[in-house]
Amino acid sequence: MSSSNKADQKAAIDAASWMFNVVTSVGIILVNKALMATYGFSFATTLTGLHFATTTLLTLILRALGYIQPSHLPLPELLKFVLFANFSIVGMNVSLMWNSVGFYQIAKLSMIPVSCFLEVVLDNVRYSRDTKLSITVVLLGVAVCTVTDVSVNTKGFVAAVIAVWSTSLQQYYVHFLQRRYSLGSFNLLGHTAPAQAASLLVVGPFLDYWLTTLRVDAYPYSLVSVLFITLSCTIAVGTNLSQFICIGRFTAVSFQVLGHMKTILVLVLGFVFFGKEGLNLQVVIGMIIAVAGMVWYGNASSKPGGKERRSLSINGSKSQKHDGLSKSAEVDDKV
Repeated sequence: MSSSNKADQKAAIDAASWMFNVVTSVGIILVNKALMATYGFSFATTLTGLHFATTTLLTLILRALGYIQPSHLPLPELLKFVLFANFSIVGMNVSLMWNSVGFYQIAKLSMIPVSCFLEVVLDNVRYSRDTKLSITVVLLGVAVCTVTDVSVNTKGFVAAVIAVWSTSLQQYYVHFLQRRYSLGSFNLLGHTAPAQAASLLVVGPFLDYWLTTLRVDAYPYSLVSVLFITLSCTIAVGTNLSQFICIGRFTAVSFQVLGHMKTILVLVLGFVFFGKEGLNLQVVIGMIIAVAGMVWYGNASSKPGGKERRSLSINGSKSQKHDGLSKSAEVDDKV
């Protein structure tokens, strides 16, 4: 196969992977919004545990059918990943409760520079000036769209810091584990989903009670609410899988940059389906700036030198380690 055909095939698979992630992510946000706002099921951590339990069930079925081949992930690596992932989920929930919407959005935006920092320090990635500027434009556009009132308190700030760093580490670790142990997306999910499901279903009801003073076992379940919970869990399988696919194909930073497209879609679809807040001039201007930044980022990061992992050894044939994390020694241009 010629290099141009390979490039076209990679671009097509990248686009399909990204659309899969966008559709499932936006879908689960809308379903969860309806579930929580309309039917009062406000147990976010427990619901996430159910998501991972459903994902675990699917991976077990696929393994039994022979679609997932046996693979190895050391227990210390699994525990570190689950620690980062669970702190991310809990941190985000607590940050949303303790902070204003404005500060919560700023905290989410800060995940891009944190992810950049991790790639620079742990993977020796270097960014061109245009790539850095394009990321800044994306952040500016999304900030104009989403940030309104900004108030900060000490416990909210601590929760936001924990949420941002744990989420960034979890996303970096997805890419790292897939690369180091040659794990496919389903293989990695097969290792991590059971541990996350078990831990979140144990901790979730207590954490949700602390956050809402409501007990998940006392919730008045109905046929419609159970159907929405089932739909949420079904879509979550695709969301979890697509996240691993995208981070494996891109990087944590690219995943974050492109992820803000979902923020814009959620704003638009929220207006279409829920209609509580109109698309005012500020939001429209922010969307235009953010989309322009995303297009610029795609062009800038794909150019030679736009974003690359530099070789750390003279002959480029050996891999080195930095703080216990393996570094690839070959140049790796990634979008």
